[in-house]
Amino acid sequence: MRALVVDHTSPGHLSLTDIPAPRPAAHEALVRVEAVSLNFGEVHGATRPQTPDGTVLGWDAAGVVVQAAADGSGPAEGERVVTLGENGWAELRAVPAALLGTAPKDADPGALSTIPVAGLSALHVLRRMGPLLGRRVMVTGASGGVGRYAVQLAARAGAHVVAISRNPAQADGLRALGAHEVHPQPSAVRQPVSAVLDNVGGQHLVDAFASLSAGGTLVSVGRSSEADAVLSPDALVGTEGRHDRSIRTFFLFGDPATDFSADLTWLAGEIAAGRLDPGISWRGPWTRHSEAVRLLLDRRLHGKAVLDLG
Repeated sequence: MRALVVDHTSPGHLSLTDIPAPRPAAHEALVRVEAVSLNFGEVHGATRPQTPDGTVLGWDAAGVVVQAAADGSGPAEGERVVTLGENGWAELRAVPAALLGTAPKDADPGALSTIPVAGLSALHVLRRMGPLLGRRVMVTGASGGVGRYAVQLAARAGAHVVAISRNPAQADGLRALGAHEVHPQPSAVRQPVSAVLDNVGGQHLVDAFASLSAGGTLVSVGRSSEADAVLSPDALVGTEGRHDRSIRTFFLFGDPATDFSADLTWLAGEIAAGRLDPGISWRGPWTRHSEAVRLLLDRRLHGKAVLDLG
């Protein structure tokens, strides 16, 4: 089968080549991949010298089951699915039922492929914040993959969404997704917020933490700035209206809910029904992978990049 593998001699450090097809375990379905979406973390990982040539990366993929799991778990042959895991940038993927959600047969596989890392991260972090109805929730890096899903889901949960995006061209689009306020940086927000989903790190994290009201929580999801977050001693002083605040870390695969099938299925249904916007900002055949990778590494994409395998 064909796969997109790490190749440090090629542009974008990736190339298409033939590799052996996977042999699914009894609890795994074999999926024919139709589309994948790219995350900055994985394409950046491909450029690192310590990532061996021949490695198949890719967390997010959507396609059709061509062989159901032998133990009877998961969907039947012919079902359209969205999948999470490793080695997704290939024509075939073996996936356990816990990392696989079903989708309507007419759903766009490219849109579905944006869901796993971005959609699940946004959904699970917002759940950790507790009831959101009537609360002010800040989302930094709001025009990115996780950020766009977080804005939409928080707004649907009844939150007053404060979106942070350094690109002013994204403001109208974020308001259309449900943001009530859009600011270029957290320090521009004048009213306190109850919770923060931070995708940026660095000074954004510091300033977002300063915006928390008493009892508020900041969840660090991403660090796209790649900058240190340095908190002064005063930042940690508990005063009236600013005490009992916390910073929490997040790792999707460390979440106690190890079975993501129900959430993937729900998100796929919402995408298919048009109730969630997948935020695809670049799409093309996987033969154009170098173009997509360069745009991601240069931070010129807001939203998701999708590669079609057809």
